[in-house]
Amino acid sequence: MLFLGLGTGLGSAMIVDGVVEAMELAHLPYQRGKTYEDYLGARGLKRLGKKKWRRYVTRVVEELQEALNADYVVLGGGNVKKIKSLPPKTRLGDNDNAFVGGYRLWTDMGSDTWSDQDPA
Repeated sequence: MLFLGLGTGLGSAMIVDGVVEAMELAHLPYQRGKTYEDYLGARGLKRLGKKKWRRYVTRVVEELQEALNADYVVLGGGNVKKIKSLPPKTRLGDNDNAFVGGYRLWTDMGSDTWSDQDPA
């Protein structure tokens, strides 16, 4: 599963076999010297306008889904409410689910919390 968070910037992560991996796709070059974040983040929404921004969201979701071989895509973030139609194999996420999922990941770590780890 590929997650893309459409907000001020562009968040991204993949979950493969239950392992969450932050992707940092936002900063990769996309087109015309701009990054994915420049197109899908708040700057892109402002520069392109809603209609064109929505087209780029659809295009990028489809391209990344194919390139990363994701079974499906979940879109979240504050600007997801501006999406009118979803690309195939895409659904909207829910911030309530994000909180629960983050909590479950944290508690599944058991006693091996960040403060317990040796920085070396």
